[in-house]
Amino acid sequence: MKKIEPVVNLIRLGQHNYNSGLRIQKQLSTQNAEDWANFRNYLILQQHNPVYTIGIRTKNYTEEDERRLRKLGAEFYRTNRGGLITFHGPGQLVAYPIIHLRQFQPKMRWYVATLEQTVIATCRNMGVLQATATSDTGIWVGNNKICAIGVHGSRYVTTHGIGLNCCTDLHWFDHIVPCGIEGKGVTSLSRELKRHVGVEEATNVFVKCFSEHFGCQINCKP
Repeated sequence: MKKIEPVVNLIRLGQHNYNSGLRIQKQLSTQNAEDWANFRNYLILQQHNPVYTIGIRTKNYTEEDERRLRKLGAEFYRTNRGGLITFHGPGQLVAYPIIHLRQFQPKMRWYVATLEQTVIATCRNMGVLQATATSDTGIWVGNNKICAIGVHGSRYVTTHGIGLNCCTDLHWFDHIVPCGIEGKGVTSLSRELKRHVGVEEATNVFVKCFSEHFGCQINCKP
Protein backbone atom coordinates (compact mmCIF):
# COMPACT_ATOMS: atom_id res chain seq x y z
CA MET A 1 0.00 0.00 0.00
CA LYS A 2 1.36 3.38 -1.00
CA LYS A 3 2.11 5.67 1.92
CA ILE A 4 -0.08 8.77 2.05
CA GLU A 5 2.07 11.88 1.85
CA PRO A 6 1.59 14.45 4.63
CA VAL A 7 0.09 17.77 3.58
CA VAL A 8 1.97 20.99 4.41
CA ASN A 9 0.07 24.25 4.10
CA LEU A 10 2.08 27.08 2.56
CA ILE A 11 1.78 30.55 4.07
CA ARG A 12 3.54 33.55 2.49
CA LEU A 13 3.68 36.44 4.94
CA GLY A 14 5.81 38.93 3.01
CA GLN A 15 8.03 41.26 5.06
CA HIS A 16 7.18 42.11 8.66
CA ASN A 17 8.77 42.46 12.08
CA TYR A 18 10.19 39.49 13.92
CA ASN A 19 7.66 39.57 16.74
CA SER A 20 4.79 39.19 14.26
CA GLY A 21 6.47 36.08 12.89
CA LEU A 22 6.90 34.65 16.39
CA ARG A 23 3.26 35.33 17.24
CA ILE A 24 1.97 33.56 14.12
CA GLN A 25 4.41 30.69 14.67
CA LYS A 26 3.17 30.24 18.24
CA GLN A 27 -0.45 30.40 17.12
CA LEU A 28 0.02 27.64 14.54
CA SER A 29 2.24 25.40 16.68
CA THR A 30 -0.01 25.24 19.75
CA GLN A 31 -2.46 22.78 18.28
CA ASN A 32 -3.19 19.57 20.18
CA ALA A 33 0.09 17.71 19.64
CA GLU A 34 -1.42 14.49 21.04
CA ASP A 35 -3.83 14.31 18.10
CA TRP A 36 -0.88 14.10 15.74
CA ALA A 37 -2.73 12.48 12.83
CA ASN A 38 -4.97 15.56 12.53
CA PHE A 39 -2.25 18.14 13.16
CA ARG A 40 -2.19 20.76 10.39
CA ASN A 41 1.36 21.25 9.13
CA TYR A 42 2.55 24.63 7.88
CA LEU A 43 5.50 26.11 6.04
CA ILE A 44 5.71 29.84 6.80
CA LEU A 45 7.74 31.90 4.33
CA GLN A 46 8.66 35.49 5.10
CA GLN A 47 11.25 38.24 5.29
CA HIS A 48 11.94 40.13 8.49
CA ASN A 49 12.72 43.74 9.17
CA PRO A 50 16.35 43.99 10.42
CA VAL A 51 16.70 41.96 13.62
CA TYR A 52 19.40 40.15 15.59
CA THR A 53 18.26 37.00 17.37
CA ILE A 54 19.96 34.81 19.95
CA GLY A 55 19.23 31.15 20.62
CA ILE A 56 19.28 29.23 23.89
CA ARG A 57 23.09 29.39 24.01
CA THR A 58 23.57 33.16 24.48
CA LYS A 59 27.35 32.92 24.82
CA ASN A 60 27.78 36.06 26.92
CA TYR A 61 25.79 38.53 24.82
CA THR A 62 25.08 41.21 27.41
CA GLU A 63 22.51 43.99 27.70
CA GLU A 64 25.26 46.36 26.55
CA ASP A 65 25.70 44.28 23.39
CA GLU A 66 21.96 44.38 22.89
CA ARG A 67 21.91 48.19 23.15
CA ARG A 68 24.82 48.44 20.70
CA LEU A 69 23.05 46.34 18.12
CA ARG A 70 19.75 48.15 18.56
CA LYS A 71 21.50 51.46 17.86
CA LEU A 72 22.28 50.13 14.38
CA GLY A 73 18.56 50.25 13.63
CA ALA A 74 17.78 46.58 14.22
CA GLU A 75 15.53 44.83 16.71
CA PHE A 76 16.94 42.27 19.16
CA TYR A 77 15.29 39.10 20.47
CA ARG A 78 16.26 36.22 22.74
CA THR A 79 14.55 33.01 21.55
CA ASN A 80 14.18 29.32 22.43
CA ARG A 81 15.67 28.02 19.17
CA GLY A 82 18.99 26.22 18.92
CA GLY A 83 22.11 28.07 17.85
CA LEU A 84 23.78 31.34 18.74
CA ILE A 85 23.38 34.87 17.38
CA THR A 86 22.37 35.59 13.81
CA PHE A 87 20.79 38.32 11.69
CA HIS A 88 17.54 38.35 9.72
CA GLY A 89 16.58 41.12 7.33
CA PRO A 90 15.26 42.10 3.91
CA GLY A 91 16.62 39.96 1.11
CA GLN A 92 16.73 36.84 3.28
CA LEU A 93 14.28 33.96 2.94
CA VAL A 94 13.15 32.96 6.43
CA ALA A 95 11.24 29.68 6.52
CA TYR A 96 9.51 28.24 9.59
CA PRO A 97 8.30 24.65 9.12
CA ILE A 98 5.58 23.99 11.73
CA ILE A 99 5.19 20.24 11.30
CA HIS A 100 4.37 17.24 13.48
CA LEU A 101 7.22 14.79 13.07
CA ARG A 102 5.00 11.77 13.75
CA GLN A 103 3.54 12.38 10.28
CA PHE A 104 7.09 12.24 8.86
CA GLN A 105 9.88 10.68 10.96
CA PRO A 106 9.65 11.12 14.75
CA LYS A 107 13.30 12.11 15.15
CA MET A 108 14.78 15.60 15.46
CA ARG A 109 18.08 14.38 14.02
CA TRP A 110 16.26 13.25 10.88
CA TYR A 111 14.41 16.56 10.73
CA VAL A 112 17.55 18.71 10.93
CA ALA A 113 19.39 16.55 8.38
CA THR A 114 16.43 16.72 5.98
CA LEU A 115 16.19 20.49 6.41
CA GLU A 116 19.91 20.75 5.62
CA GLN A 117 19.47 18.62 2.49
CA THR A 118 16.53 20.78 1.42
CA VAL A 119 18.63 23.94 1.60
CA ILE A 120 21.61 22.30 -0.10
CA ALA A 121 19.35 21.12 -2.95
CA THR A 122 17.90 24.64 -3.23
CA CYS A 123 21.35 26.20 -3.53
CA ARG A 124 22.60 23.60 -6.00
CA ASN A 125 19.49 23.83 -8.18
CA MET A 126 20.15 27.56 -8.39
CA GLY A 127 23.77 27.04 -9.38
CA VAL A 128 25.66 27.20 -6.06
CA LEU A 129 27.15 23.73 -6.42
CA GLN A 130 29.57 24.01 -3.48
CA ALA A 131 26.84 24.40 -0.85
CA THR A 132 27.24 21.78 1.86
CA ALA A 133 26.69 20.93 5.52
CA THR A 134 29.71 20.75 7.84
CA SER A 135 30.35 20.07 11.51
CA ASP A 136 29.27 23.69 12.12
CA THR A 137 25.58 24.52 12.03
CA GLY A 138 24.05 25.88 8.86
CA ILE A 139 24.86 25.51 5.18
CA TRP A 140 28.24 26.68 3.92
CA VAL A 141 30.03 27.65 0.74
CA GLY A 142 33.67 27.18 1.69
CA ASN A 143 34.22 29.19 4.88
CA ASN A 144 31.17 31.39 4.33
CA LYS A 145 27.72 30.59 5.67
CA ILE A 146 24.91 31.03 3.17
CA CYS A 147 22.09 29.76 5.38
CA ALA A 148 21.58 29.77 9.14
CA ILE A 149 19.63 26.92 10.74
CA GLY A 150 18.16 27.13 14.22
CA VAL A 151 15.23 24.93 15.19
CA HIS A 152 13.18 23.95 18.22
CA GLY A 153 11.12 20.84 18.87
CA SER A 154 8.51 20.17 21.52
CA ARG A 155 6.27 17.07 21.63
CA TYR A 156 7.35 16.31 18.04
CA VAL A 157 6.22 19.74 16.79
CA THR A 158 8.91 21.87 15.11
CA THR A 159 9.28 25.64 15.22
CA HIS A 160 11.81 28.23 13.98
CA GLY A 161 13.81 27.15 10.93
CA ILE A 162 16.20 28.63 8.37
CA GLY A 163 17.43 31.98 7.08
CA LEU A 164 18.76 31.73 3.51
CA ASN A 165 20.68 34.78 2.29
CA CYS A 166 19.39 35.69 -1.16
CA CYS A 167 20.19 39.38 -1.70
CA THR A 168 20.74 40.30 1.94
CA ASP A 169 22.88 43.31 2.88
CA LEU A 170 25.73 41.30 4.40
CA HIS A 171 27.17 44.33 6.22
CA TRP A 172 24.69 43.65 9.04
CA PHE A 173 26.77 40.58 9.91
CA ASP A 174 29.91 42.72 10.43
CA HIS A 175 28.68 43.67 13.91
CA ILE A 176 28.43 40.12 15.29
CA VAL A 177 30.19 36.77 15.22
CA PRO A 178 27.53 34.94 13.17
CA CYS A 179 26.32 31.85 15.04
CA GLY A 180 29.31 32.24 17.37
CA ILE A 181 31.79 30.79 14.87
CA GLU A 182 35.07 32.71 14.86
CA GLY A 183 37.11 33.28 11.73
CA LYS A 184 34.39 32.52 9.19
CA GLY A 185 32.19 34.74 7.07
CA VAL A 186 28.82 34.93 5.35
CA THR A 187 27.70 34.92 1.76
CA SER A 188 24.50 35.00 -0.30
CA LEU A 189 23.04 33.49 -3.45
CA SER A 190 23.52 36.86 -5.18
CA ARG A 191 27.19 37.05 -4.23
CA GLU A 192 27.93 33.48 -5.26
CA LEU A 193 26.05 33.69 -8.57
CA LYS A 194 27.25 37.24 -9.31
CA ARG A 195 23.75 38.42 -10.12
CA HIS A 196 20.71 39.64 -8.22
CA VAL A 197 18.76 36.74 -6.73
CA GLY A 198 15.51 37.88 -5.15
CA VAL A 199 13.70 36.11 -2.34
CA GLU A 200 10.78 35.18 -4.60
CA GLU A 201 13.07 33.35 -7.03
CA ALA A 202 14.72 31.38 -4.22
CA THR A 203 11.36 30.69 -2.57
CA ASN A 204 9.98 28.87 -5.60
CA VAL A 205 12.99 26.55 -5.69
CA PHE A 206 12.99 26.04 -1.91
CA VAL A 207 9.32 25.01 -1.80
CA LYS A 208 9.86 22.45 -4.56
CA CYS A 209 12.92 21.01 -2.78
CA PHE A 210 11.07 20.97 0.56
CA SER A 211 8.26 18.91 -0.98
CA GLU A 212 10.73 16.45 -2.51
CA HIS A 213 12.96 15.95 0.54
CA PHE A 214 10.19 15.84 3.14
CA GLY A 215 7.99 13.66 0.93
CA CYS A 216 4.96 15.89 1.35
CA GLN A 217 2.26 17.63 -0.65
CA ILE A 218 2.33 21.42 -0.59
CA ASN A 219 -1.05 23.08 -0.24
CA CYS A 220 -0.73 26.64 -1.52
CA LYS A 221 -4.25 27.61 -0.39
CA PRO A 222 -4.59 26.52 3.25
